[in-house]
Amino acid sequence: MDITLVIIGSLLMFLGIIGSFLPILPGPVTSWIGLLVLHFTNAVTLETSFLVITGIIALLIYILDYIIPAIGTKRFGGSKYGVIGTTIGLIVGLIAPIPGGIIIGPFLGALVGELLNKSDTKTATRAAFGSFLGFITSTFIKFVVAIIYTGLFIGLVWENRTFLF
Repeated sequence: MDITLVIIGSLLMFLGIIGSFLPILPGPVTSWIGLLVLHFTNAVTLETSFLVITGIIALLIYILDYIIPAIGTKRFGGSKYGVIGTTIGLIVGLIAPIPGGIIIGPFLGALVGELLNKSDTKTATRAAFGSFLGFITSTFIKFVVAIIYTGLFIGLVWENRTFLF
């Protein structure tokens, strides 16, 4: 049973890394579930505080993934309309069946929001670029956390390899 759980946990770790780039999967949350699955093996016991702290981090990163593009918009001179446009664009980009919707959505949302606010094209484009940078930043943070969780997983499996295999 332990080997099956390690295999399932490994798949979740892999999906967590992939989920850092795909909007369909919440990367760090998926990786955390892999750590949780590893906890249910007989050979590896993780402390509750470890699981709670890593779980809180995964949830915070999940929430920040939706906030950071809006922060990027605001940082680059966007108004409230640009921030709202970024958020709406992100949601539409997630739902719309267009390739790259998660990237295009926030950018276009910020651009349209700023143009509706009667901003000039230059300001609107800067705000949209800020949205794009926010998305890239968010993706990088998710990727780093997923890699750290995968490293922890591999280290725990390696440390307990004699009991697992």
